[in-house]
Amino acid sequence: MSLETLRAELQERFVDTPFSFKIAYKELTMEVPTAQILTVCEALRNRFEFSQLIDLCGVDYAQYGQADWETKQASSTGFSRGVSQNIYQKDVVETPRFAVVYHLLSIKRNQRLRVRAFAKGEPPCIDSVINIWHSANWFEREAFDLFGILFDGHPDLRRILTDYGFIGHPFRKDFPLSGNVEMRYDPEKKRVVYEPVSIEPRTLVPKVIRQDNRYAN
Repeated sequence: MSLETLRAELQERFVDTPFSFKIAYKELTMEVPTAQILTVCEALRNRFEFSQLIDLCGVDYAQYGQADWETKQASSTGFSRGVSQNIYQKDVVETPRFAVVYHLLSIKRNQRLRVRAFAKGEPPCIDSVINIWHSANWFEREAFDLFGILFDGHPDLRRILTDYGFIGHPFRKDFPLSGNVEMRYDPEKKRVVYEPVSIEPRTLVPKVIRQDNRYAN
C-alpha cells in the first residue's frame, strides 16, 4: 500500500476531525488535535493495525523558524559568522511550544506512520497512550524528564535519566548548557552534595574558514 493510499484511508476514517498530513522522506506525518490523541491512536492500532509504538519523543519548538544566522556569509574581519536580523521570521506560524511525536509500525502492512500532537498548557500536558501501547511507559517518562511534558493517566511518571535532585529539564532550549547545579562527593558529610554551578556561561562564535590566499598551502 502506498503512502497516498494510506493518507486517503486516514482522511476517510477521520473525516470529521481536523487533521493535516505531510509526506516527506518517504514517510507520512499526521498531525492530530491534542484532545483527540487517544481516539486516534486507538483507531490506528485497531483499524489500521499499527501494533507497535517504535518511539515517542518530545520536541521543543521555542524560537522555531526564527534564526538570525546566515551561514553562507561571513563578516569582512575576524572569524565571526555573518548575521542578518530576523531573516527567517516572515512566515512563522504561532504554535504551542511543545509537541509529542509518535513513531508507529504496522508489521502486517509493513508501513510506518509519524503522528504529532502539541502538548498545551503550562506545564505542557497530553493524555498518556500507555493503555494502547505498553512500550510508551519509559518513552513518556523520558519525555517528562527531558522536556517537562506531563502525560495524564501515566501510572508512574517520574524521572528516568536524570538524578532525583536534578533541577529543570535538560532538552528544553532555554536550559543553560552548564546546568543549574553541580554535584560532588563531600568527604566530611560522606555523601554526594549538590551546589550551585560554578561554571560561568559564555557565548562562542563559530569559526569560519574562508577560501582565499590566507589559507593557501
